[in-house]
Order: sequence, then structure tokens, then C-alpha cells
Amino acid sequence: MTDTAAADLKAEIERLRAEVEALRLRAEAAEAAADHDVLTPALNRRGFVAAMQQTMAYCIRYDAPAVLLYLDLDGFKGVNDRLGHAAGDAALIHVAELLMENVRASDAVGRLGGDEFALLMLNAGIEEGREKAKRLAATLDTEGFDWNGEKAELGGSFGVRAWANQDDPEIWLAEADAAMWVRKRSR
Repeated sequence: MTDTAAADLKAEIERLRAEVEALRLRAEAAEAAADHDVLTPALNRRGFVAAMQQTMAYCIRYDAPAVLLYLDLDGFKGVNDRLGHAAGDAALIHVAELLMENVRASDAVGRLGGDEFALLMLNAGIEEGREKAKRLAATLDTEGFDWNGEKAELGGSFGVRAWANQDDPEIWLAEADAAMWVRKRSR
């Protein structure tokens, strides 16, 4: 093999390595995007259910507690109607960021759809979940949401449900959702 042919072969191998690396990075980004909400920094429903499955497996293996908080925003329709959909999107991002700022690394935050969010707390029981929901609801009520200098009311109703050996994340979500509706009707 000539020196020129060897150099060409080395260059081609390097080009192929760079192409493989670029494809690997794109695949990782696509995989991460599949589990994250397109608008907010939270997990999407698929990613959140996967986090629930991992948490449930951990709870079974280590006999650990976990609690699920289900949030439905109060006043969100008013933000959209009065300030527009761009403001509504910004409000959803604001809420997701607020939730994520108030969790530990072992916890998960997901946007389940529309104006519904969930927060999963590992190694926490029902009382810790209720306290967290109370503090977050108070923060939403007092902080509200500011869009271009205009303040908008933005509260939330939380349902709290401890893990009680549910074998399906959707059942656990439905229980927390039902608890949220009980809370919302009592407000």
C-alpha cells in the first residue's frame, strides 16, 4: 500500500468515526427528547410513567415509601383567554420550573398534559407529600404569574397519594388525580 493510499484510508476511517459519533449524539438527543415535554423542562407523560416504574421497583426492593402529587392549575384558562397563548405557554414553563426548583435529585416532575403536572417524591410519605403540596400551592397562590408587567392569578389544586403497593403507575396516577378533584371541589 502506498503512503498516499494509507493516508486516504486513515482519513476515511477518521471521517467515519466522526460520523458515527455525530449519529450517536443525535440518537441520545432523540431518546432524551422522547421522555421530555416539548414546552417545559419537565418530563412528559411517557417519561414520568417510566420514572414512576423505576420508583415503584425501588420501593418494592428496599421497602421504601414514595408519594405522588397531582397538580391541576387553577386560573390557567384565564391566563390563556386574557393574555394569549404565548402567555399560557410561559405560565406552564414557569410552573414546571417552580416545581423543579422545589424537588430533590431523587424526585421527578412531569407535565402530564395541558395544565396538569405531577411530582413524584421518593423516600417520602403521605405527610411529607401533603406538606410539599401545601407549600407549593401557597407559592402558586401568592406568586402568581407575571406576563409583560401584567399580573395573573395562578393557583393549583393538588391531590396527594402515597404509594401503597399499586402495581400499575396508571392506577396510582388515577388515584392521585381523584384526590386532586376532591380537593378542587372543596375549594
